Amino acid sequence: MLLEFQVTFNLHRDVLPWVSTQESPVSETLDRSSRTLRIINVERDGNVLYTWKGVEGLTSVGIYDPGSKQNKLLYSFDHEVNIVSASVNNEKTLLALSYCHPIHESQSQLLSPVSRYLALLIEIKPINNVKVLKAVDGCIRVQFLCPAENMYPSNESHLLVVSEEKYIDKYHMITREEDGMGVVIKNIGPIPKERIAEDFVWVQWDMLDQMLFYVVPKRAGCVLHCIQFFPDGNFKFVLEIPLEISLVDQGVSLVNLGFDSPEERGRRKSVSQNLQVFRNKAGGLCLFYYQASNVLQEFAYMVAFLHKGCSKTFKVSTTMTDPKQLKKVSLINIDYYVAVYFPDQFLHLINTRHPDLMCYHLFLAAEDSKMSGMCSQGPLETVFKNHVIECCTGNLFSVSINQARLLKFLTESRQDCDRLAALHCFLLHLDLQSQMETQIIEWICDNLSTCVAFDPIQEFIIASLHRQLSLETAYLDKLLPYTSVPFWSRDIDGVSCTTDISDMPIFKTGMFKGFWEKFHAELEYMKHTQQRFLYNNHIQRRDWCRLISEVDTLEKRNDVYQRNILENAKKVLRNLTTRKYDGRTVPLNYEEEYLQKDLMGLMMVKLKDHLLQHLHHIAKNKVDKIVLDFVCKQLDLVCQILDVVWKKLALDHSVLSLDGRGSSSEYIAFHVMCRITDAASRMCMPLPPGFQTLHLVLAVRCLPIGNLLHYIDAGVLALSETFVVKLLKELADNETNEKLKYSIILRLPKHICEKVHNLWDHHISNNVIAMKYVKKLLFRLTQREASQQSPSDRAPLYINFLPLNYLIMMLSKVEDRALNPFEEDNIDAAFLEEIALKQTAELINLQPRCPL
Repeated sequence: MLLEFQVTFNLHRDVLPWVSTQESPVSETLDRSSRTLRIINVERDGNVLYTWKGVEGLTSVGIYDPGSKQNKLLYSFDHEVNIVSASVNNEKTLLALSYCHPIHESQSQLLSPVSRYLALLIEIKPINNVKVLKAVDGCIRVQFLCPAENMYPSNESHLLVVSEEKYIDKYHMITREEDGMGVVIKNIGPIPKERIAEDFVWVQWDMLDQMLFYVVPKRAGCVLHCIQFFPDGNFKFVLEIPLEISLVDQGVSLVNLGFDSPEERGRRKSVSQNLQVFRNKAGGLCLFYYQASNVLQEFAYMVAFLHKGCSKTFKVSTTMTDPKQLKKVSLINIDYYVAVYFPDQFLHLINTRHPDLMCYHLFLAAEDSKMSGMCSQGPLETVFKNHVIECCTGNLFSVSINQARLLKFLTESRQDCDRLAALHCFLLHLDLQSQMETQIIEWICDNLSTCVAFDPIQEFIIASLHRQLSLETAYLDKLLPYTSVPFWSRDIDGVSCTTDISDMPIFKTGMFKGFWEKFHAELEYMKHTQQRFLYNNHIQRRDWCRLISEVDTLEKRNDVYQRNILENAKKVLRNLTTRKYDGRTVPLNYEEEYLQKDLMGLMMVKLKDHLLQHLHHIAKNKVDKIVLDFVCKQLDLVCQILDVVWKKLALDHSVLSLDGRGSSSEYIAFHVMCRITDAASRMCMPLPPGFQTLHLVLAVRCLPIGNLLHYIDAGVLALSETFVVKLLKELADNETNEKLKYSIILRLPKHICEKVHNLWDHHISNNVIAMKYVKKLLFRLTQREASQQSPSDRAPLYINFLPLNYLIMMLSKVEDRALNPFEEDNIDAAFLEEIALKQTAELINLQPRCPL
């Protein structure tokens, strides 16, 4: 099962043995209690309220504390009643309940009203002190407000009474302690109340954040309202949202306000759970709605992403033959996902944080969607986030995504949409253990060529960066990209989707705290174009190309902008040297590669400018730290991929030797590094120090010379000074190696080439040294003579080694007139003469030609 259900409460396990000790005989009690025992409410602190009927006609209400795992009797009726709803206040001193009074019973019974439904307020200690709150013909639900602990005086309690007659009242109780009597209600007369909503057709209570959502029908559609309750018992109307749905003919639906008894479920003709509101901790607010379709074999459900200003309608083909099967549909809130589960049909995990593209949602059908061990008689009802109740069995479950099953789904998937959805879930929404993260990286490296619609390396780096940095600073998730996929136009098997623009929520107050502050930020972000906010590595590509073209110019180091880039690059390199990499197995030697250092600095400059543009509430030094962390963690992620590859392939430091041929494992590592280089190039991001040298060493070991040179010419391999020095020093000068060395030297950038010729004691290198020196010497001579002549007398300079006599004559004249002409390079005319003679002899075929 992709969803993992863990039983946190079970009536028969946690309550029934205790109930059996409350009455006698035990055998009869167990039999009757096991049949009538059921859950009636779950409070914010996790306490479970339940009821059962005893053998002597008693109806009792008990409470289970999951912390102490203890049960407690709250109240007992001396006759049988059908309890509909119950709630206990924060201090466990008051119990509110409602029950259905059978019409045929004698009206002489205690507290037996003429009306069918009765709502009571009971003082738990002393017992039997009862106040009647409501006596009506429509069903009543009760719910105490449960603020955070110690948020207001313990002698105050606030109770919501929701009636199917379409009104909601809030009662305010003040209690006092009496010696020997316990806690009693201070109000002598009627308890103060106020009307907070009316004329609704649907109500949902949010237990965690104490919000009340309700829908009022209008001529064209409906309007969703929300009330926020505060710790002091006050409340405010927060927002209203127009909805293009119709709930008029479905009667009143009550969600998360207790759990219906079998009798009540049979009385309700409508599907009470077909409309629900879900939130996520990032400020996402979504409304899910479904109803019976004219085509039974097609199930359609609409999701309004209120924080995104859009709605999506999904349609799935099913084998449904009866509209009553819709009562089995479950909506389950799981962090940043809401699961739409239709037993024996499908499981759809809808991404509520990033709903834009279909490839971010997980859709499973047939065998993949089945959940074993679940009751199929009714839906799972969401209590609060990550917790559902199965009323038919009395089980309370915590729900999470099974990471092992999701990994199996990832490895077995053959479609890019499924792979991307699973990767997105892993990297952005799940807390991964190191072992699971390693397995994901291994899958990425094994499937580099099978993913067509996206690059898994890019996805890993971008998504991991977004996850790590977004946890540190508020609103940073709006400024950094979370995926490498800009759009998705492919179909997804089994489900179709249409997107519509929805009306914007209307705020009724300027109060933005907690969830509403994040929701308001989501709306503000949604109003603007995403491209204006999201940082994109490609914005620096033009400047990066200019840096490459100017890499050999001396002027660029004097520019203020270029010096700023270098200073930022030095910060990255200093930060990398202070990090500890005790567990690292990949042999990356610390070195400064000229172009990569420039790219590090450039990325810091561009990202800093981007963040300072939007994070006005954050100090500049904090932004500097964010930018530094961004670049360093980006490099760390590349190293993390390499470490996993090295461990999996059992490679060691022997791969750093240039003398030897590479194994198949080394070739796999080389291929992965090629894909990392390609991904980095497309993202315009730097590579870790030492990466290019290691890549080149593996290329020398694994590739023929022709292929190696082709990779260099194509830009897949970038020559580094450390590698060239290693090549010239370690490889012996045989025919093959001389050809390799000379081919590499010919391809060196100018700033590297000038440094390495003196390291190779070979006639090829000597030729280059000689030509370089002669060019410099003749250039100085020409400059001196040009300064003594008029502009019309100046002639262009032609440098050539032949004929030999002319060369010697010219060098002798220059040598006589120059001041210390050979001091820099430690060469003289005799050395140049020897080199010239050898080259001349070679050109006229007087000796075998040296390998070129």
